[in-house]
Amino acid sequence: MDIIVRNIDPTAVKKFDELAKEKGISRQEFLKGQLETLAFFREQTNRELQLENMLEKVLQMMGRCSNTMENMNDIMHELMGGDESL
Repeated sequence: MDIIVRNIDPTAVKKFDELAKEKGISRQEFLKGQLETLAFFREQTNRELQLENMLEKVLQMMGRCSNTMENMNDIMHELMGGDESL
């Protein structure tokens, strides 16, 4: 599918050309890649945020589990007489 963009600042076009040349591709290929990246950027950012949130929840739950296991270990130690090591 084609997209036509008009009235681009000549300085910006020059910069596009420089960037494309650095990559060894045409302006069209460069701009196509940039537009496709832009189109999916928000989705990727949202996925990353979701993963970070999930990781934070998992870490919090692991901390709670660790605390619970330590408490259970202390209780078992008390029930077994306190002097014996587990």
